[in-house]
Amino acid sequence: MKSLNVFVIGAGAMGNGIAQICAQWEHRVKITDAYADALAKALENIKWSLAKMEEKGTLKESSASIFSRIRACSDVTDAKDSDIVVEAAYENLEVKRDIFKRLEEVCPEKTIFGTNTSSIPITEIATGLKHPERVVGIHFFNPVHKMRLVEIIMGLLTGEETVSVAKEFVISIHKEPVIVKRDTAGFIVNRINGMAFLEALRLYEGGVASVKDIDKAMKLALGHPMGPFELMDLVGLDVVLNARMAIYNETRSPAHYPPAVLKKMVESGFLGRKTKKGFYNY
Repeated sequence: MKSLNVFVIGAGAMGNGIAQICAQWEHRVKITDAYADALAKALENIKWSLAKMEEKGTLKESSASIFSRIRACSDVTDAKDSDIVVEAAYENLEVKRDIFKRLEEVCPEKTIFGTNTSSIPITEIATGLKHPERVVGIHFFNPVHKMRLVEIIMGLLTGEETVSVAKEFVISIHKEPVIVKRDTAGFIVNRINGMAFLEALRLYEGGVASVKDIDKAMKLALGHPMGPFELMDLVGLDVVLNARMAIYNETRSPAHYPPAVLKKMVESGFLGRKTKKGFYNY
């Protein structure tokens, strides 16, 4: 695939990781965020990450050369020349709908609209757009530069050409795509892994075992690199809660309803690594 103009919306952990990996594989990247300080921090994180990779000899060119392909932008209107947009904003349906409605006003019809949502059905995000056929889920995993998998999710109205371009794009940044043919909340990985999160939370909440011992058991018995509580802290407990609620709201199955301990952690501002406190202290 030729070098593309990629526009990333959202400069959190996922957004800056997506921007970095795209630049590493020779795409031109613009990144924006509603908060200027978040955008500045993202650029610092990308520069630091690339420098570390250069020290280890894992880059095929200099970190400075890669970083030069990334440009910070103040608004989505700068997406007007984009071939593909990857939205990695806050996991909220109305926020995402508003972003894509604004993008539709400035982007040419050739632009593919990808969303990095981890749980919201793609069809719901595309509702109300003039061209819902160009909206597709492009779900990366954290940390983006290490995790090989990307889920490509088809909404009810997602076009075949949109899916094809999204797949080529994912392959071009040396990731492995899987196609999710049915637009269901949680998709594949979060639908399965989320149940493990919920069972771990229930065991802890019920006093069956400690956080550390549940994590230890899962790592030693199943070979997981991280236990469920370590992984939830990495992802962000607010993200985990929103994802679980999205699946519950779609299915109305009590099996998907998050335990009270998770809600209490989020309400208390204990969100994991990003707040320095979750199920562990950082």
